[in-house]
Amino acid sequence: MQMDIKHTPDYIFEVSWEVCNKVGGIYTVLSTRANSLHKLYKDHIIFIGPDLWVEKESPWFTEDPDLFSEWKDYAYRNQQLQIRIGRWSVPGNPIVFLIKFEKFFEIKDNIYAQMWTDFGVDSLFGYGDYHEACMFAYASGVVIESFYRYYKLEALNVIAHFNEWMTGMGALYIKKNIPKVATVFTTHATTVGRSIAGNNLPLYNHLKQYNGDQMARQLNVVAKHSVEKRTAQNVDCFTTVSDITAQECTQFLQRQPDVVTPNGFEKDFIPKGIAYKRSRKKARQILLNVAEKVLVHEVQRDALLIAISGRYEYRNKGIDVFIDAMNILRKTPQLAKDVIAFIMVPAWIKGPRADLVERLNDRVLSPSTSSMCPFVTHELVEPDHDLIMNQLRHLGFCNSENDRLKVIFVPSYLNGNDGVFNVSYYDLLVGMDLTVFPSYYEPWGYTPHESVAFSVPTITTTLSGFGSWAKKMGDKEGINDGVQVIHRDDYNTNEVSKEIADVVFDFSLKSPEQIAILQKCALAVADISDWNHFIVYYQEAYFNALHNSFVRLSKPHKLQNE
Repeated sequence: MQMDIKHTPDYIFEVSWEVCNKVGGIYTVLSTRANSLHKLYKDHIIFIGPDLWVEKESPWFTEDPDLFSEWKDYAYRNQQLQIRIGRWSVPGNPIVFLIKFEKFFEIKDNIYAQMWTDFGVDSLFGYGDYHEACMFAYASGVVIESFYRYYKLEALNVIAHFNEWMTGMGALYIKKNIPKVATVFTTHATTVGRSIAGNNLPLYNHLKQYNGDQMARQLNVVAKHSVEKRTAQNVDCFTTVSDITAQECTQFLQRQPDVVTPNGFEKDFIPKGIAYKRSRKKARQILLNVAEKVLVHEVQRDALLIAISGRYEYRNKGIDVFIDAMNILRKTPQLAKDVIAFIMVPAWIKGPRADLVERLNDRVLSPSTSSMCPFVTHELVEPDHDLIMNQLRHLGFCNSENDRLKVIFVPSYLNGNDGVFNVSYYDLLVGMDLTVFPSYYEPWGYTPHESVAFSVPTITTTLSGFGSWAKKMGDKEGINDGVQVIHRDDYNTNEVSKEIADVVFDFSLKSPEQIAILQKCALAVADISDWNHFIVYYQEAYFNALHNSFVRLSKPHKLQNE
């Protein structure tokens, strides 16, 4: 199919729970992609998110009472729709509708009954966040329909794009009530796949043997899986973020994605040239200073700084493998350079360690008074039940002055106000020499992606979306192109740990000149994985959705409920 004006969208509505609501990785996807979409479609790209802000305003939303004010008043008077309209405070500043959805709880049972009748969505066993998400999704469909009819968009090419199972009922509402609107559904991870991985069951080696509906019952995620599956099967274009997740979708949702839409990165804010060198130097100084105050002894100025970061998903993010790899490296007698391995994973904390803050302020290496020393930067609420701390103790890490390799656990969000580093994660990432993300379940993987964008070479696995993308792009053997993609499956964790240890050891032997070359190679990977290169996949999805909607409209109208 060749793209033409007939398949160019005039309006795009994109719905997500994470619009102006920074709770996970999808926020990064949407907020960084917004700039590229706004350049293409101007103010005809409109994002829709939940209005959850009561006590305080969203720091990412700026209200504009003049935008679509007549329709907003009409929708409130005639449909009791509570909508706030403004701009998302991200590059591109796209238009945003934030909607209240509480009123739909009054008719929740009727909505679920209709979704069952029309599409076979089984909400009977929905619990927890299922109801809140589905009421928001349904409300978003009603809002889109209201806007569509008020501004008489029937003659235009309109696309409604929904992200994750949480917004699926919105897509189904649109299909039934305004079938001329072309629908797109993107799943960033399947409910069943994430549940299998989260329950420590082998996902990949046995993928073809799993039945999605059966596993949903076994893992108690029937409702979420049901709405996700029915949405995937009913939209005009179904997409996911990586080849690895596409395999899950095909198996569990019984529809192969029409387009894989990899996650790009907006790297305009990353310093360049002299500014980059200054940022890197400052970051290293901060990291080394905190390391010395945690360890209560000096470390080499040219120590190799490596890190793992992300959500505290001990197995899925490969934190267990990372620690095991560091243990292997710690016992390598040939290691001739200090290596400081930072585990930057937010956990349940009381706050910064008082004795550490005192040492940082005094700029002296006074003795430690923390029972958790010498590993953590912040006091954990339940240190005896923390998986990372327990594994470090179990393996015999002690961070003594004689050890070449030290591990420092940073269990705080690095938002610039953590009490120890007091700079953002990105302001520390730029100071790293190498990052390691040996993920087991990672539909995309922004952490290695961000790493190469900051010119930091990275290690990831074939089970991450970014890793599978890099492999497909012709990832070279080893880390000589700035990215090392290690083969990982359900049963080779020991081999992965050993390979990571070998790579880090080899990296420790490289000269500053060799590392500088690898940093340039890493940046080259980032240069072909930004939104300037990846936005075309979304254009392809819009094209497919409009094409398929034209085909659908030429046939007798029916709803898919099998």
